Amino acid sequence: MYDGWKIIIGIIIFLGIATFPILYDLGKAAPPPPEPKIDTPEIKKMVEKKCVEPKSLMKIEHMVMLKDWRDWYVREGRSIYIAADGKQYNISLSNTCMKCHSNKKDFCDKCHNYAAVVPYCWDCHIEPKEEGQL
Repeated sequence: MYDGWKIIIGIIIFLGIATFPILYDLGKAAPPPPEPKIDTPEIKKMVEKKCVEPKSLMKIEHMVMLKDWRDWYVREGRSIYIAADGKQYNISLSNTCMKCHSNKKDFCDKCHNYAAVVPYCWDCHIEPKEEGQL
């Protein structure tokens, strides 16, 4: 191997380039995740501030629930969701979820922007109008 040193240098350069993004961000703290605002008029009226499912589940699994709701409603014709506590809810993004969480900008958008997620809810649903919007 007469040119072994060239291979070694190439491997070192490759490893340097491949690990640079990881090493560059090492030790840098990510900004804290935003806390969704739940101070809408509908939520303020509630005696017991409770969502369809517990808050811990909704924070992590809401996107799975919305996808399931879509499939159940559109493909299976189901329109009622029975929560873990036995309470029944209409399967509806606009009339169930957005009824309480009407502050899309402060509730949905902040977290979706933080996570760099672009949901496609508003491709089919009418985006809720917030105060000050026409």
